[in-house]
Amino acid sequence: MREPTYRVRARHTPDTLTVYQAYRPAIGGPAARTGRFPASWKRDRMTWIKPSFLWMMYRCGWALKEDQQTVLAVEISREGFLWALRHACLSHHVPALHGDAAAWKRQLRQAPARVQWDPERNLHLDPLPHRSLQLGLGGEAVERYADEWIRGIEDVTPLAREIHARVRAGELERAARLLPRERPYPLDDAVLAHLRP
Repeated sequence: MREPTYRVRARHTPDTLTVYQAYRPAIGGPAARTGRFPASWKRDRMTWIKPSFLWMMYRCGWALKEDQQTVLAVEISREGFLWALRHACLSHHVPALHGDAAAWKRQLRQAPARVQWDPERNLHLDPLPHRSLQLGLGGEAVERYADEWIRGIEDVTPLAREIHARVRAGELERAARLLPRERPYPLDDAVLAHLRP
């Protein structure tokens, strides 16, 4: 069965959803130890969370890029994730959804969250035909994320390095077995209606 182009896939439980971020060790280390981002973490800038482990690996280069050497799995509440989606705006203009570009720009400025859909990745980090959701949090959404939504933070850098080693060795089946199990995330169509291009 063909994978839908726009669908949220994630590791999730009845109450939580896991997203990924990558930081320099000075931020990622304390966050994983305490379950909270340290004071040096900037709340005044947009932070992007990604439900796709392999898209995070693409973004951080298997935790080898500068300032992205620590990969965090952040478990957040389902309520928080839904709040962000309901208050989000697409990061690019789609006339059928937004009308004219000026209306979209106004909506984007006011929205505390934004969504973009980027090609999902395989173990070689090549693009796939279907898309992966990236959720940008700013303003009120960042505050809620840091103070209310987080249920736990785990340093998954060793997992990233182990999977990368298996890929480099050509052991793709072993690498695939190590991946976090990401399943379609159940959402009412109405929640994503304003976020599908």
